[in-house]
Amino acid sequence: MVRTDTFWLLSVFIVVHILAGVDAAHADFRLCNLTSSRVGVAIGYKNKETWRSEGWWNVKPNDCETLINGNLSSRFYYIYAQDYDRGGDWSGTSVMCTQDHQFTIDGVEDCLARGFDRQKFQEVDTGEQKTWTVQLTDPTRSPAK
Repeated sequence: MVRTDTFWLLSVFIVVHILAGVDAAHADFRLCNLTSSRVGVAIGYKNKETWRSEGWWNVKPNDCETLINGNLSSRFYYIYAQDYDRGGDWSGTSVMCTQDHQFTIDGVEDCLARGFDRQKFQEVDTGEQKTWTVQLTDPTRSPAK
């Protein structure tokens, strides 16, 4: 089970911005880890039939990963990230299912009864843009402009 460090949650924030001028062929949902720690990332979204959660991407410090390839089809996406080196996480209020190893899980109901963990994901409003990047930052580091 993941330890939630309240201080860490309050002191670390997520900065989201639109990638301007990106060719539609390169439209993606990306996450950049601007911290000095390794992080594990899971994403949640609504596909045509149901809610889906997927993970884990292991993102090195000062590196980026593409979580969804191609044009985004939804306005809202959900992110959960764990700091592997210092503990703590980036979370929100939207509950989705996860598990300890790589996963793709359809549905957000009855996570525990179905043998999964429950995690609270942070909502990301893309404003219906076709490409989006989330930046995870340390409390001592200013986000890129």
